[in-house]
Amino acid sequence: MSGPPVSIRGHFPHKEIEHYSSLHPKARHLQFSYGTAGFRTLGVVLDSVLFRVGVLAALRSKKLDGKTVGVMITASHNPEEDNGVKLVDPRGEMLEAAWEAHATNLANASNEDFSDVLYDFVRDSRIDMSKPSRVVYARDTRPTGESLVKALEDGLKAIGAEGRDAGITTTPVLHYLVRAINTKGTKEEYGEDSEDGYFQKMSEAFRKLVSGRPRIPPLVIDCANGVGAPIAKKLAEYLGETLPFVLYNTDTTTPGGLNNNCGADYVKTQQKPPPSLNGVLQKGQRACSLDGDADRLMYYFIDERNYFLMLDGDKIATLVAAFIVDLVRLAGLAEQVKVGVVQTAYANGASTKYLADKLPVRCTPTGVKHLHHAAEQFNIGVYFEANGHGTVLFSPSTLEKLEKHEPSTPAQSTALRHLNNLTQLVNQTVGDALSDMLLVEVVLAHKAYSAIEWNSLYTDLPNRLVKVHVPNRNAFKTEDAERRLVSPRGLQKKIDDLCKRYDGGRSFVRPSGTEDVVRVYAEAVLRSQADELAFRVAGMVYDEAGGDPHRRPKEYY
Repeated sequence: MSGPPVSIRGHFPHKEIEHYSSLHPKARHLQFSYGTAGFRTLGVVLDSVLFRVGVLAALRSKKLDGKTVGVMITASHNPEEDNGVKLVDPRGEMLEAAWEAHATNLANASNEDFSDVLYDFVRDSRIDMSKPSRVVYARDTRPTGESLVKALEDGLKAIGAEGRDAGITTTPVLHYLVRAINTKGTKEEYGEDSEDGYFQKMSEAFRKLVSGRPRIPPLVIDCANGVGAPIAKKLAEYLGETLPFVLYNTDTTTPGGLNNNCGADYVKTQQKPPPSLNGVLQKGQRACSLDGDADRLMYYFIDERNYFLMLDGDKIATLVAAFIVDLVRLAGLAEQVKVGVVQTAYANGASTKYLADKLPVRCTPTGVKHLHHAAEQFNIGVYFEANGHGTVLFSPSTLEKLEKHEPSTPAQSTALRHLNNLTQLVNQTVGDALSDMLLVEVVLAHKAYSAIEWNSLYTDLPNRLVKVHVPNRNAFKTEDAERRLVSPRGLQKKIDDLCKRYDGGRSFVRPSGTEDVVRVYAEAVLRSQADELAFRVAGMVYDEAGGDPHRRPKEYY
């Protein structure tokens, strides 16, 4: 191999890369893709990917003049045998979109070519190898996590990066740490760069926000047998009697327990509480579920008729957004600070209608990066997916306004103080189940709402989600934030015509980002009609795609 051209500054560590790469060979038959959730598949096949992600994270830090980059090893709500990894940019945000393709290319390079492919990437990206490199990393409780951390660390060693192991913690804590490290000592300082700093910041803000309110009754929390369990236990110590927790599904050591018949995704998809809570919940009692890495949140309760009622991401968004709009108005800032909500096509139509009467609502394609970016366009942006992942973003100019605004009445002063405390309570880097949970509890305390009153703000339209296995998901292309099909041609008109037959009928079709599956969503005024519409549309998709005859929708019409 010829020596490096002048365009690469600093030493390119060919020998180190080849040495460590040989310890983590890539299987020839495997192909990987970096998507919204990073890389995600069976944990046992990710060794080579983690090594290469370590290399990429180290180079990303060099490209950003030595700012600390984050790496989180998790598969969130997936089954325990899965694992994954994603990179976090310096402000705690998701990896810059252009680098997703670089991650995919490096992960799929052959063992023989990896060093050359990497060299070309460094040269073409004009990465100065003499710059420092810093990476902070963490993992969830999955059994494959420990070995994957070692592969990641070898990637850091190959580049000579400085690594900081944050241990076993939640995805939101890792995102928090990344921003806290990079803003330390600046006017944008986000908090102390430790797990304790995370707890302290949130708990202090929570105490101030509920001060003087009636005592909050205990909250039942399903921890999904994941990393949210130890973190929730620590948070409980900081909160004390301010908000008592009753924790369930906290076993992180028994094999197969993670996300199994528990957790936010189970509650959302099955529309029932985890079996472990059967007979536990009293009528009207608030309960919530985290997912495996504690970045999703689902609330629910049992009503007087013993019916299960779910308070999902849409319900959280409406509760929180309406509260913030009121505070902004009471603080005398309604003309200066514009609040908006961002949803996806999966948002229940009733929630969109409820919100649209109060503030601007935008719809984006599915995926956190799309919602986060759209929320940044507002002074205060509230975004939540129906699955319970979301947060609130306060723009830098808004933070400055809140800090400098001079209230003219005691009421304005109180509202302004609440808004400033909200900026400390909310984890603005990423959806955070525990931060969002405290935010919900603040609003309920201020409004003196029970779960029943919260749920009664609007009534969800009955809806159904159906999965159709197809030979090629890429045949299905969408537009208008994934709400309309462009291809196959003519299918959208058939769906539109069918929806007109149902009162309040709405349906859309979108391909999965990770598997050969097309997802069909439908809603209508009556449950029976929502179900029927969903399966009729699924049937159209099946007929159009030449679906797998062994996997046709169960209630195919």
